[in-house]
Amino acid sequence: MTTAPDRAGTAPSIRDRMTLATILTGGWLAQGCYALAKSGIPDLLTDGPRPAADLAAEAGADARAVRRLLRGLAAGGLFTEPEPGVFALTPTGRLLCTDTVRSSRSAAIMFGEEVHRSFGEITHTLRTGRPAFDALYGMPFYDYLDSQPETAAVFTAAMGTAPVPAALNSVDLAGVDTLVDVGGGDGSLLAKVLPRHPGMRGALAELPEALEGARERLGALGLADRVDFTAGSFFDPLPTGGDVYTLSRVLHNWNDERAVQILRRVREAMPAHGRLLVLERLDTPVPEGDELSPQAAQGRLIDLLMLVMLEGWDRSKEEYRGLLEAAGFTVRTVHSPRARSDRAEHVIEAVPAVTDGAAAGEAR
Repeated sequence: MTTAPDRAGTAPSIRDRMTLATILTGGWLAQGCYALAKSGIPDLLTDGPRPAADLAAEAGADARAVRRLLRGLAAGGLFTEPEPGVFALTPTGRLLCTDTVRSSRSAAIMFGEEVHRSFGEITHTLRTGRPAFDALYGMPFYDYLDSQPETAAVFTAAMGTAPVPAALNSVDLAGVDTLVDVGGGDGSLLAKVLPRHPGMRGALAELPEALEGARERLGALGLADRVDFTAGSFFDPLPTGGDVYTLSRVLHNWNDERAVQILRRVREAMPAHGRLLVLERLDTPVPEGDELSPQAAQGRLIDLLMLVMLEGWDRSKEEYRGLLEAAGFTVRTVHSPRARSDRAEHVIEAVPAVTDGAAAGEAR
């Protein structure tokens, strides 16, 4: 029996079916990663291969279930089975360990809980255009985090593993006395910038639970005494007088109205000579005939995540320009990643717009 061709005249091949099967079963592997990360089993393998029975006994799990789960994830490249019933980490699997640099353990837990449940209600989003998370939990995502400190800590840890956008290296920060990172999580951006500029001070405006992790991280680097910590939301009044303000991966989480509110808070706090750096992935069309790069593909998957979880989205350069102008800024330039292999994030550099009144005052 042959498969009838579709309207385009090409019947799906065995390879097409395998591709779809890989996509459809990907959630099984993701939930397996979640279960192992939650149980702590990857941490038990950091010293070398161990029998599944020993791992199960130490983790308080069922031995047969542990063995079958590890075998399944070995098929996905996360573990090896050097001898029957004995398992070892691969470099990919090591990312589920707590002590790995930029560990993905917290992300695996977050994806396995709130994110997984929200994707289970994606038909709600398809019908309404509203986040499935809101319908499932009865409140927006960030309100939920405010009510769930443990979940908020997991979220902060997961977000803290993302690298600082490489395009920031293109921005001239020489002579900056104070850099204010608004919504800067665990202080990753300040941890990268301050060592390069010994005369610079930092300020971090974040929610209280995130500031705890930031103090610990920056303290371990010997930088805490150069940073002022301000507890609060970016919808609250922000630290004033900074030379440079940064919003890294903040605006894309919010709809236009809320994004402009955040930008206006920055504008209120910023002196006339200040600069704003907006670090975001830009929604850019792929030229006809070009292949979708891995970075662009990842961006589209992240946008799908945001579709079910949040009210924001990745915007184009012109859309961000519109938001900035509505909040009283003028875009000076856009810094792009230097290498195609970098995450496809850009830095939009903006300055306070000069109003007619201000311009007249300067002329006098």
